[in-house]
Amino acid sequence: MDDEAAVVVTGAAGALGEAVVAEFLASGRPVIAMGHAGARLDELGEQDGVHPVPADLASRDDVHAAFATADALPVTPSALVALAGGFTPGKLADVDEKSLDDLWRSNFGSAFWAAQAIAPRLAARGGGSIVTVGSKTAVQGNAPVAHAASKAAVVRLTQVLADELRQDRIRVNAVLPSVIDTPANRSWMSADLAARAVAPVAIAKVIVFLSGPDAAPISGAAIPVYGDA
Repeated sequence: MDDEAAVVVTGAAGALGEAVVAEFLASGRPVIAMGHAGARLDELGEQDGVHPVPADLASRDDVHAAFATADALPVTPSALVALAGGFTPGKLADVDEKSLDDLWRSNFGSAFWAAQAIAPRLAARGGGSIVTVGSKTAVQGNAPVAHAASKAAVVRLTQVLADELRQDRIRVNAVLPSVIDTPANRSWMSADLAARAVAPVAIAKVIVFLSGPDAAPISGAAIPVYGDA
């Protein structure tokens, strides 16, 4: 595999993360898989081309330490896919300080710290790509208020970074999923919604495209990947 084109994937051990890792491997790009330490990250690391790096992705210190660890790997990051995040349902009256803080740290903080860590590394190699994950609810429709607001912040972060990092030839884009067809989501989805939910591999293909050379003209975009959901 090409050790000059590794991709850092945060939240790599989740359902979408595993699909994204598989698509990058299939395209011949090695992956630096960042996520919470545990069996799922270890299993990912058993695949050829995957380099697992455990980290608390909501912690600035942990994220920067993880990237320092990745600097010693025999691969060089050329892209970041910031998938890490969380979900907590709730209307305005239901949100307390802990749930708001957890959502802000897991959704916005994880994307922010990973972008902060990788930006100088991408600039030093002459450019690269960052892909974040927002949500359909970040831009439209009824939604759990704290989750939607934290994802809206990710979308705005993407737009601001696209402008700030353009001079370093770093492209920054977001994908906006609606309902993803995962085992966890199937536990609560109706049969109708399950039939309309978007497969992780379909979203992964869009992310791989945005991270590659064919997407060179695209930066600052928020790409809907809603399907029929």
